Amino acid sequence: MKNKLRFNTITIHGGQSHDPAYGAVMPPIYQTSTYAQTTPGGHKGFEYSRTHNPTRQALEKSLASIENGKHGLAFGSGLAAIDAVLKLLEPGDEVISTNDLYGGSYRLFTKIFEGFGIKFHFVGMSDVNEITNAINKKTKLIWVETPTNPMMNVVDIKAVSVIAKKHQLLLAVDNTFASPHLQQPLNFGADIVMHSATKYIGGHSDVVLGALIVNDDNLAERLFFIQNASGAVCGPMDSFLTLRGIKTLHVRMQRHCENGKIIAEYLNKHPKIEKVYWPGLEEHPNHAIAKTQMRDFGGMLSFIPKGADFDAAIKIIENLKLFTLAESLGGVESLAGHPASMTHASIPKKEREKSGVVDSLIRLSVGIEDGQDLIEDLEQAIG
Repeated sequence: MKNKLRFNTITIHGGQSHDPAYGAVMPPIYQTSTYAQTTPGGHKGFEYSRTHNPTRQALEKSLASIENGKHGLAFGSGLAAIDAVLKLLEPGDEVISTNDLYGGSYRLFTKIFEGFGIKFHFVGMSDVNEITNAINKKTKLIWVETPTNPMMNVVDIKAVSVIAKKHQLLLAVDNTFASPHLQQPLNFGADIVMHSATKYIGGHSDVVLGALIVNDDNLAERLFFIQNASGAVCGPMDSFLTLRGIKTLHVRMQRHCENGKIIAEYLNKHPKIEKVYWPGLEEHPNHAIAKTQMRDFGGMLSFIPKGADFDAAIKIIENLKLFTLAESLGGVESLAGHPASMTHASIPKKEREKSGVVDSLIRLSVGIEDGQDLIEDLEQAIG
């Protein structure tokens, strides 16, 4: 067999082995908090499940494999994973972040870590010069989200990594919207990749889980220490469900991308739609960059109806039948959301609108249903 497996095979076999006890093909759910020892410190590699659990370990190896990384860490949520990254910093340190990012990340940055003396600069990263201009001697971390939530801006990871390395800064990339199937930031120079594995990696809207993937041994050791010391780990059942989701990631993402393209092109030609945000459209300002670092363009998109206000956008969403009005994204079912009142409500209105998150913006997570059925649902909802 070839030494280098292709992605579709890695999702199923990467980092995995049959269970040594009975040869189970799928890693068992080790629903235990502790492990028997023959003498103090004499154990089989596991002593307490906050520190290590065989099911979580199997997931962490798979996560590292699908991101082409060396070390994977699994957490109780995506925000718990981000929290661990920020705990690498000290009071007085500064972070440069994408200005168009998930509201929960913004809330964690501004409402929690700013209180501990860490300063955040939110800049538009489509122009990497904005990053360079924000760097000073206190800067320690660049936080990138690409594609961004919900405006679907694409940041040039390789270009940002050059800047980070020049100034000896850590570069972390939130890869949730793309998934490892479409984009592997470590390959472009990122130091840390973060996922809300609740989304595409889990893929079935039945688990909440976060992940970090790194290559550097020292960085991994620091993060493993934080993971264990802070204790925001995921349980064995959630680990099992996420590992099961990974095994179909490649086939799900293919359909998400197919349907995303169908819906984006349909909306882009619709007479009642003013603007569509999807990186696969040639008129998208970052389309060329997306083509260089993404294998396809994904199933996430946002749009603005013509002449719509807050109430008109809400009416369209409430009229949808197949698209479910709900938080989250990346599941097999199609979801619709209103960022201004849902995922990004924690960001002040003035700040939201600076990055384009206006009251009329609607975000879609396009699922894997029949694409024509989804178009017909949008048609009747838009009217």
